[in-house]
Amino acid sequence: MDDTKTRRRRTHSEQLKAEVVAACAEPGASVAAVALARGLNTNLVHKWRRQAAPAADTTVSPGTAGSMSAAHDVGFVAVPLATGSPLPAAEPEIRIEIRRGATSVAVHWPLSAAGECAAWLGAWLR
Repeated sequence: MDDTKTRRRRTHSEQLKAEVVAACAEPGASVAAVALARGLNTNLVHKWRRQAAPAADTTVSPGTAGSMSAAHDVGFVAVPLATGSPLPAAEPEIRIEIRRGATSVAVHWPLSAAGECAAWLGAWLR
């Protein structure tokens, strides 16, 4: 006797998909709220939105930035880099995150003061 259940995927009409995608595009709309209101999984709605959006080419070559459509203007902005002196190297630091019960502490301590960090940490952990 076979007790396995066969799962059937729900199928949704193209009209429903279009309505859901349009509802998500409304100003202030939440994808999660739209999905919940229609009894759909949020990940499925995100998938429909990706499928409905035209494939965006994120590459930018010199001379094409002015001819890009408005949809592409949102994604990538070329920023010229200064050719002057390089930025100073950041001083190495000690990074510690401690959780004790409901208390969480993140510490960033300069490496040059490692002894003081160790003393503080020892006193805090007592």
